[in-house]
Amino acid sequence: MLVDLRIQNYALIEKLEMKPSALLNIITGETGAGKSIMLGAIGLLLGNRADSRMLFDTNKKCVIEGHFDISSYQLRDIFEAEDLDYDQQCILRRELSPAGKSRAFVNDTPVTLEALRNIGANLMDIHSQHDTLLLGDAVFQLNLLDLYANLVPARTQYSSAYRQYRKLETDLSALESQVAQANKELDYHSFLLNELEEANLDNERQDELEQEVKELEHAEEIKYKLTHALQSLSEGEYCATGALKDAAVLLGQIALYSEPVKDLRHRLDSCLIELRDITDEIEQVERRTEGDPARIDELQSRLNVLYSLQRKHQVRDVVDLLAVRADLRDKVSSVLNLDKQISRLRRDVEATLATVQKQALRLSEARRKVFPKFEKELAALLMDLGMPHTRIVVRHEAGAPAASGIDEISILFTANKGAEPQTLSKAASGGEFSRLMLCIKYMLADKTALPTIVFDEIDTGISGEIALKVGRMMQQMAKKHQLIAISHLPQMAAAGDAHYFVYKEDRADRTVSRIRQLSQEERIHEIAQMISGANPTLHATQSARELLALRGVEMAG
Repeated sequence: MLVDLRIQNYALIEKLEMKPSALLNIITGETGAGKSIMLGAIGLLLGNRADSRMLFDTNKKCVIEGHFDISSYQLRDIFEAEDLDYDQQCILRRELSPAGKSRAFVNDTPVTLEALRNIGANLMDIHSQHDTLLLGDAVFQLNLLDLYANLVPARTQYSSAYRQYRKLETDLSALESQVAQANKELDYHSFLLNELEEANLDNERQDELEQEVKELEHAEEIKYKLTHALQSLSEGEYCATGALKDAAVLLGQIALYSEPVKDLRHRLDSCLIELRDITDEIEQVERRTEGDPARIDELQSRLNVLYSLQRKHQVRDVVDLLAVRADLRDKVSSVLNLDKQISRLRRDVEATLATVQKQALRLSEARRKVFPKFEKELAALLMDLGMPHTRIVVRHEAGAPAASGIDEISILFTANKGAEPQTLSKAASGGEFSRLMLCIKYMLADKTALPTIVFDEIDTGISGEIALKVGRMMQQMAKKHQLIAISHLPQMAAAGDAHYFVYKEDRADRTVSRIRQLSQEERIHEIAQMISGANPTLHATQSARELLALRGVEMAG
């Protein structure tokens, strides 16, 4: 529950602190005094969007801080899900700088607004006129019925199965689109692949082919030059081999007299051996070298195939062509395998849909079982709040599986005798809407674990004895939840365990909004003013005392 609320530098609030009771807290005050401003600040604390224009002093930052005692609530998992340390005392803080920068903290740890919302949603529920309008929404009504019937776990299980079904269905649709596109490209890819397969590229050495073509194209020149090289090395009167031999003989004749000459003779012998080897190899190459036009045509034709494929696929060599071939093999193979994948995925979709339908039917049956009880209990509460001819009917239609099940729900209502129940948006007035919402919140009080519930003028459109009953109803709710209610009714003001008064204070420079908790005598005076105006009569004062005394009796009872 909320232990301490602090608001600083927000709208008309310069500085405000409130330490609410654990039971029913009533906030009253003049119109425009700042009650709704407080709600706006609490909304910021729970993650609503901020606006720097709401700063009281545009040169200072706005700070809104709430201290909560959550020791009695099972909220550890919520904190762990947000990767936050859990503590039985929780502090939410929101800061807004003059520059418009917003920061959020949970137990002094910076968090995102989303994390603040997730934590705050488990600490406080603010009921406002917007929620009352939501009551006419079919999805909102279905959520209320699921809460009432304790079906949230079953619905969560169903929703999980439905999300899985939708994901598989989406995957199947995407795969079918992929197959359709792939089939369009299959013939072309198959043609390209066959072309590459027929080219027999494995172990192909393009550089060797190109080298052989060069040799064959220049065979005559090669043979001619090799022949002349042989003549220069080993044939003729002045060939290189003969000259080296003569030099070796001369060195041999003087080698006995000089060690350096002896070494030079050995080196010259080595040169002769190497020269003979070179000569032999030149001779072999020369004999092998022959022109072969047919072989040139064969090689050129093969190279033309390679060059053509490389141009077509915009690559540079055979290695790249092999990579293209591998890619085409994958594409063609994947298309051939997609049909198997689609068949398997269709089976998964059908199986998951069967599970979804089975769970949806169970959920629908459980919902329909509570309709009579819900109708009876809600109608009884509304009758007790001054609508004796109330009829509530839950209209139900079954549809295709959706995120919330197969049920389409509409709560029908009439407060008039003999009239047929209609949808809430058509049949309920503003005051009736407020009472409807209050009764539903009352019915759900035992079903939810929210520590704190805030009501913004839930008593709109009621007065007299009905207001007393609404007060008693809220006192009952306050036994399980901390309640904070903004009200304009004296009966509601008297029902509170604590009474806070919001008022404007005019200073020399500007107007500020303040709040204070009223003492017993101050409560009597405030309630008397709510009954008869600024100058309450003795009768109004006595009525105020009686209302407060009645509260004491009811609380004791």
